[in-house]
Amino acid sequence: MGTEFTIAALWAALLGYGLGSIPFGLILAKLAGKGDIRQIGSGNIGATNVLRTGSKGLAAAVLLLDLAKGFFAVFLAWRLFGQPEALPEASWGPVPVAALAAVLGHCFPVWLGFKGGKGVATNAGVCFALAWPIGLTYALVWLGVLALSRISSLAGMCAVIAAALAAALLGFPAFVPALALIALLVIWLHRANLKRLAAGTEPKLGGSKG
Repeated sequence: MGTEFTIAALWAALLGYGLGSIPFGLILAKLAGKGDIRQIGSGNIGATNVLRTGSKGLAAAVLLLDLAKGFFAVFLAWRLFGQPEALPEASWGPVPVAALAAVLGHCFPVWLGFKGGKGVATNAGVCFALAWPIGLTYALVWLGVLALSRISSLAGMCAVIAAALAAALLGFPAFVPALALIALLVIWLHRANLKRLAAGTEPKLGGSKG
């Protein structure tokens, strides 16, 4: 891997992590007078837990901002560093590295002691920025499973898996490794949800924890 290519990927990682680590759920909840979102429900800083404050508008704002930070992390990496798809090492070039780093930043923000969200909304933004067919697949699976099950965790896990498969099947092989790692990370972060799903005790949207 060329030195310039490696340096560009490192800068993209810093950019992605920096944007991804902005804790919009925590910030907006405090600004809205809802207190520390980490003391509510699951303690998660994502939109699903923000919804437990009783404010659908606030939860929607957090969802959009978490999505936006993932999108812009990848978009800026495209604009600043490009993505030389022809290179064998393109899978770990600036763009997919920024994508992975943005989700890592959301899940493990340094500002919050590396305790953040679960990455589902941020990864949605990442997917749309990588390639619209991947993003569309992500959105359709996420919204479709959510509409059928009303279980946020199940919808998120299905969506991240679908995104990695879509990249492989729709002609975006350079993005498969990063999206596969993101899928594994998101599923691991939902391990408690998986236990509740297996036990049939996972709350549906609007429940008390998750």
